[in-house]
Amino acid sequence: MRNKFLSIFLASFLFISLSGCGVIDYYFLPKPEDTAQELFEAGVQAMKDKEYFDATEYFSKLKDRYPFSPYTVKAEISLGDAYFLDKKYFDASEAYKEFAALHPGNDEIPYVLYQIGLSNFNLFSSIDRPQSNITEALEYFYRVEEAYPETQYAKSAKEYIVKCRRALADHELYIADFFWRSSKFGSAWKRYAYVVRNFKDLPEVRKYAMKQAEMSYYEYQKTLSQEERERLQGSWKELVDWL
Repeated sequence: MRNKFLSIFLASFLFISLSGCGVIDYYFLPKPEDTAQELFEAGVQAMKDKEYFDATEYFSKLKDRYPFSPYTVKAEISLGDAYFLDKKYFDASEAYKEFAALHPGNDEIPYVLYQIGLSNFNLFSSIDRPQSNITEALEYFYRVEEAYPETQYAKSAKEYIVKCRRALADHELYIADFFWRSSKFGSAWKRYAYVVRNFKDLPEVRKYAMKQAEMSYYEYQKTLSQEERERLQGSWKELVDWL
């Protein structure tokens, strides 16, 4: 009887001890990390739910923890998409650029280059600000058009090329008009002349710039000496000959 009681006691003690270890493990030991597939699927679901911040977290973790997983390449593009849909266009551009640098031969490169252009285009704020993002967008749209003319992105890239060119022309005209209003006719003339020479693909813009260039030129002449006027007439003749 005594031995039976001792056996029951030892069995109970062992059970409690093991159960206690399980409880301790559950609360205090680190939980196993999510697999690459689980992180990718969680990111995709977050995208469907329009929880773009969460999506970027999942895709970033996947990239960092599983750089050689077959899910990583998909996650790298999806990371750019998540930033883009969240209107974080600079981060989107950087994510797409990283993908293009790591996987230059990937089938998704036409899409990625197009998205880099679109991300930069969406960073446009106003014609009175520097247009570095528009210039970069134009570069990537040209790359899509020239390198992948048969893709669906090339046609759309052509439309954005026109928009980018117009934005750059409008920026130049904004500065030229400012000089004109400030009676800085020499500077105005040079800016208008630049538009005339470099934006032949925008006839309406060029027509306005030509008219303003002529007026600026003649107003500028009034401020010069006879010798300076004669020298300037030669440069104006050269400009007209280029048109």
